[in-house]
Amino acid sequence: MLLRPRASDVKVIGLYTGRIIMGVGLLMTAPLATAVIAAEWAPAVDFLIGMCACFCLGLLAEICCRTTRELTWTHGMVVAGFSWLAATVVGAIPHWLSGHYGSWLDAMFDLMSGYTTTGLILIQDLDHISNALNMWRHLLTFAGGQGIVVIALTFLVGSVPGAYPLYVGEGKDERLLPNVVRTARAIWLVSLVYLAVGTPVLWLINVLNGQSVIRGFLHALWMFMSAWSTGGFAPQSYNGYYYHSLAFEIACVIIFVAGSMNFALHWAVWTGRRSEIRRNIEIVSFTITMTVFMLITTAGLMKLGVYPDFLAALRKMFYQVISGHTTTGLSTIYSRAFVRQWGPLAMLGITLAMAFGASASSTAGGFKGIRVGLVFKGLLLTVRRSLAPERARVVVKWHHLRTRVLDEAVVSSAMLVVICYVTLYALGTIVGVLYGYPLAEALFDAVSAGSNSGLSCGITGPAMPALMKVVYLFEMWVGRLEFMSVLALGGYVVSLVRGR
Repeated sequence: MLLRPRASDVKVIGLYTGRIIMGVGLLMTAPLATAVIAAEWAPAVDFLIGMCACFCLGLLAEICCRTTRELTWTHGMVVAGFSWLAATVVGAIPHWLSGHYGSWLDAMFDLMSGYTTTGLILIQDLDHISNALNMWRHLLTFAGGQGIVVIALTFLVGSVPGAYPLYVGEGKDERLLPNVVRTARAIWLVSLVYLAVGTPVLWLINVLNGQSVIRGFLHALWMFMSAWSTGGFAPQSYNGYYYHSLAFEIACVIIFVAGSMNFALHWAVWTGRRSEIRRNIEIVSFTITMTVFMLITTAGLMKLGVYPDFLAALRKMFYQVISGHTTTGLSTIYSRAFVRQWGPLAMLGITLAMAFGASASSTAGGFKGIRVGLVFKGLLLTVRRSLAPERARVVVKWHHLRTRVLDEAVVSSAMLVVICYVTLYALGTIVGVLYGYPLAEALFDAVSAGSNSGLSCGITGPAMPALMKVVYLFEMWVGRLEFMSVLALGGYVVSLVRGR
């Protein structure tokens, strides 16, 4: 029998959702400060309104949902799923007020794209938006890469029994430290240290390439946030192509490869366990699949003779494949070039790279390297058992922070999530085809949305059908949270309606 949640359950969920919304309001202080410094008074008012909305809703939740009930595992999962939707609705206020969006749906789409570090955009006249709005867009990706629940755990929630399911519900399951709140703070420490190192490097390159000191700093800060969080947003409509700099491209590649790695792996290396870099199953899996996808993409480019020489083709191929495989979404070519120049085979290479993605418990999306590695090792285990004597005990080991014996339950769990992602990609593809887009193009953008990649072959834009916007928004949300908390939220809604 399906039991209906009690009022106290709803209060717990409302209380912690309100605190996460207040965290979004706190984030708006950065673009507000940017607007004041740049004397952008209209955007300053936009962010003041957005902050007031977040704080009012958060305080209302604190008052109306006050309870002594402890946060359980179920509550944590539901909060993780619901808070992302609530934060998207409220966080879209400054976007909508800016006048750069055709509808509230478009503003919500870009908010979800930022939170989920996807990078697909519906913004209009990107080259002429305010510095404050650009700061907000890129801060969204930076915060979303760590997780908006991680923000709440760091500053607003504190140590509670249900903190771990909140953390897991956001698509992370690695504890850097025994306490989950300390783990959340460690994640922010890792990101801020890299920010302090990476931004000056990009700043120097920008200034040497002719940008002014202030503009060069802002672009460096924004592009670091986007690259580290594998977010895909850029301050100019030409994206990474705007900079026309090999040094800038190399620096960005290093940043978004580092950003796509598991936070636990970063912490292990920081604490002296450097052998993890070569032993970790995710790094091994990523290296192998990256090589395969590069070969596929290169074959497609060479077959069509897209670029005048091999080095030019290599530069474009390498950046786009790495960007796709880390699910970053930054690009150094025009979106329609994938269709008009690269052709089906090269597009297939990029599509597969986006679908597979990078590491679990990182800022990246997709299947994740650990699941790909586990599925492959599970296949290896099956083959070895079929060839071994009947009474032989066949053991396959894998290494992620520690060496473990492969368990069939772990392989099944990994395969189930991979199947869920394939289903999600198929949903977006079918909708695109129904609206008349060619299969290869519909698949490309659908995979990009579901894997939180952000590369587009030209389908995603303000003029695309509203239903496709909703489907892509749904894909970004579900793909980022990796299904579990979304399913928990769905089950909770059903129990509220039909439970006894």
